[in-house]
Amino acid sequence: MKRVFIKTVLATVALAAMGLASAQDKTIKFANQNAVGHPVVQGMEKFKEIVEKQSGGKIKVNVFPGGALGSDQANVSAIQGGTLEMASMNSGIFASQVKDFAVFDFPFMFGSGKEADAVVDGAFGKKMHAKLEEKGLVGLGYYELGFRHMTNSKRAINKVSDIEGLKLRVIPNPINVDWVKALGANPTPLPFPELYAALEQKAVDGQENPVATINGAKLYEVQKHLTLTGHQYNPQSVVISKKFWDTLSAAEKKIIGDAVAESAKFQRTTARALEAGTLEGLKKNGVAVSSLSDAEMNILRDKMKPVIAKFGEPIAATVAELQAELAKLRK
Repeated sequence: MKRVFIKTVLATVALAAMGLASAQDKTIKFANQNAVGHPVVQGMEKFKEIVEKQSGGKIKVNVFPGGALGSDQANVSAIQGGTLEMASMNSGIFASQVKDFAVFDFPFMFGSGKEADAVVDGAFGKKMHAKLEEKGLVGLGYYELGFRHMTNSKRAINKVSDIEGLKLRVIPNPINVDWVKALGANPTPLPFPELYAALEQKAVDGQENPVATINGAKLYEVQKHLTLTGHQYNPQSVVISKKFWDTLSAAEKKIIGDAVAESAKFQRTTARALEAGTLEGLKKNGVAVSSLSDAEMNILRDKMKPVIAKFGEPIAATVAELQAELAKLRK
C-alpha cells in the first residue's frame, strides 16, 4: 500500500513538473507581410530581443516576415484559432472584425506621425484595441506602416486627373476600393504577397504604400513612377491570440506588454529616420518621384470626402471621438 502511495506521489510530482516546464517555456510565432529589413520587421526583431532577454530565454520568439505564414486575413484566423500567437498588421484590416476600425483607413485623417502617436498611444488607441478581445484578439500596441503614396508603371501623376483609368491594387477592404473608384481609377483588391507578381505581369498598373514598403518589396523593379500623395496613414496593430494570452502568467504578460511598448517606440523612430534615405534609394533605382501642387492636393481631398462621409456614417460616434482627439492636439 505504501509503495502504491509513493508511486502516486511521484507521478503527481512528475506531472506537476511537466506542467511547470510547459508554463515556463513558451514559443511565440510573430507574423507580418513585410520583408526582412523593413522597419516593421525591425520592430518585431527588437521585440524578440527584449522578450527573450527579460524572460531569461523562457519565452522564445520566432519572427516570420514576408507573408511566410500567409496573408493578413489568414493570420487573423490563425490567431483567433490559437495556431498563431502574434502578428502586426494595418489596424484598418480589423474592420472585418469590428467595424469601428475602418476609421484607421480614412484618407487624410492624420496630419503627422507625431499626431498619430498621440492618438494610438492614448485612450483612443487603447479603447479601440479593447474592442477586439471578444473576437479572440488582444491588442498590445501599435507599430506604424506610415503614410501611403501612389506608384504606377504607366505615367507620371502630376495632377489628380492623371490617376483616371489606372488599374490600382488596393488593400482588400471596402473603403480602399471606394476611394480609388472616386478618383476614376480601377481598384483591384489583392493580398500583399500577391502584389509584386501582379505588377510584374501587368495585371495591375500600380499600387499605393509607404516608401519603406515600396523599397522593401523591391517594387522599384516593376514601378517607375512614384507620387508623394500621403493620402493615408497606417498604424499597425500588434495583436496576440487571446487563447495564448490567457495561458500566460501575470509576469509573462508584463514582459510581453512592456516589450511591445518599447519595440513600438524603437520601430516608429527607426521608420521615420530611414524614410528620407529610402526615398533617395528609390530614385537611384530608377523611380521618378513627383508631388502634387497644393491646388491638386485639395482636389484629391475633395474627391475623397464623399467616401469618408459614406463610411463614417455607420461609425459616427467613433469618428467624432477621433476627430475630437485630433482637435485637441491641433490647438
